[in-house]
Amino acid sequence: MRKVAIVTDSTAYLPQEIINQYPIHIVPLFVNWGEETFLDGVDIMPKEFYERLQKSEHLPTTSQPSVGAFEVLFQKLHTQGYDIIAILISLGISGTVTSAVQAKELLPEANIEVIDSRTAAMATGLHIFAVAQAAAKGASLEECKAIALKAQAHTDVVFAVDTLEFLHRGGRIGGAKRFLGSMLNIKPILEMRDGKIEAVEQVRTHRKALERLISLTKERMSENPPVQLVVFHSNVPDVAQSFREKVEREFDAQNIFIAELSPVIGTHVGPGTVALACMSGME
Repeated sequence: MRKVAIVTDSTAYLPQEIINQYPIHIVPLFVNWGEETFLDGVDIMPKEFYERLQKSEHLPTTSQPSVGAFEVLFQKLHTQGYDIIAILISLGISGTVTSAVQAKELLPEANIEVIDSRTAAMATGLHIFAVAQAAAKGASLEECKAIALKAQAHTDVVFAVDTLEFLHRGGRIGGAKRFLGSMLNIKPILEMRDGKIEAVEQVRTHRKALERLISLTKERMSENPPVQLVVFHSNVPDVAQSFREKVEREFDAQNIFIAELSPVIGTHVGPGTVALACMSGME
């Protein structure tokens, strides 16, 4: 049986403990800032990105990887004898899946599956983690695909943004548009639903927003184990660490990862975002 290589994009921004454990191949998106272009997570890292964002008069934009970037990687992995599964950021907020599908079509001799995770950031990372575990135990490409598709129905992500300004300017605001113009100090709670960013509700303080992320996750998660959780954030590591400790007290989880949001995702949600993703009931 051929081994399965796992490909994802830079927005998953996997924590180091997963990268160290599994051979996962990453194709970066782009951050475009005026005349400069950066590879997400390669040429620009979160710390530098947010420092620059604070001082910049202009917001950056983002763009998907080229077809060629996927084609080169797919060809290399195929030549090395791998079947390939690419698990990528939702097509509802990025064209990355489209680039990968077009690259696949250029390589009909290769066994490639391109999966739209229908979510983003380390919520996609939870899908990758599940597939990586299976692939390491010898799962076939079809078995890995089945796990990735199952993960879509077993993953939930909710997040609180400091402001809707970045989502609005970046054109990713979706159903959260109805919260625009709300009073100051109102914190929007958002979710990924059907592959797009949608509004859930508003709360009055940051503390209540974090409490609501926990209660929403409890309401939605499967009662069946295992429970995998991830806290991810944009430039608020102390808040995220404190929140993770609270999450650890509230859930009986197999793993609780903590991760940053990549510069590409940070472009659209802005600093101060905190999210909680849960994958449960996969067994």
